[in-house]
Amino acid sequence: MFNLTFAKDFLLHRLKSKNRHGLHSPFVYRLVDEVIYDKKPYPIYDSIEQQRDQLLIDDRHITITDLGAGSHVNNNKQKKISAITLNALKPPKLAKLLYRLAAFTRPKNIVELGACLGITTLYLHAAAPDAKIFTLEGCPQTAGVAKDVFDRAGVKDINVITGNFDDTLPNVIAGLDKLDFVYIDGNHQRDATLKYFEWCLPKVHENTMLIFDDIYWSEGMKQAWAQIKAHPDVTATVDLYWIGLVFFKPGQAKEDFKIRV
Repeated sequence: MFNLTFAKDFLLHRLKSKNRHGLHSPFVYRLVDEVIYDKKPYPIYDSIEQQRDQLLIDDRHITITDLGAGSHVNNNKQKKISAITLNALKPPKLAKLLYRLAAFTRPKNIVELGACLGITTLYLHAAAPDAKIFTLEGCPQTAGVAKDVFDRAGVKDINVITGNFDDTLPNVIAGLDKLDFVYIDGNHQRDATLKYFEWCLPKVHENTMLIFDDIYWSEGMKQAWAQIKAHPDVTATVDLYWIGLVFFKPGQAKEDFKIRV
């Protein structure tokens, strides 16, 4: 049933979405033209994908602590690192897009909910090497693998915070004057997603970018995405099907965009 619903949602998105042409918002046009549709092979891509390749041949088993909605593929507690890499990590196309989005935003701080094995974190770090980066992960063993990946990549300045997001996220937000770039890829439940969104709101500003992953994951996630789009503080959203981008730009007419990627 999930696969049929997912396929239906994907088809509907393809039918209703646009490319860069016909966009009347200069900001969104630039975002789509210069970032989302940017196909240049940045050199950093290869070095980070080499880290993914190492994980794909890692046959060690780890015990998964899942505090969210679980997996659509495999909910076993014991999993091979190679299987997690194949089934749970963001694919290269999406991870590279996250890199470009962070580079476009030029954030001074980045908060990531859901470090998993650390590949997307490496992309975010590469895009904004001077930013303070906090990556939150609920599973201690998964976080441990991510730390190994960061060490292997020679990256020493990523703050890895392990524990339930309900406990860890408020402390991270409280320690920052404002939020520049927040990537929410964890829990995947309606109420939790809306809660994280509400917690972020007091610290957002006109250049903040919030990114919500798997906005079509379930009926609950689709409901959460609809409520986020409707929030009066939100001025623009960009629905890329796999992820949703949220902006808070005063003076811009409220509008929601579906973009074909």
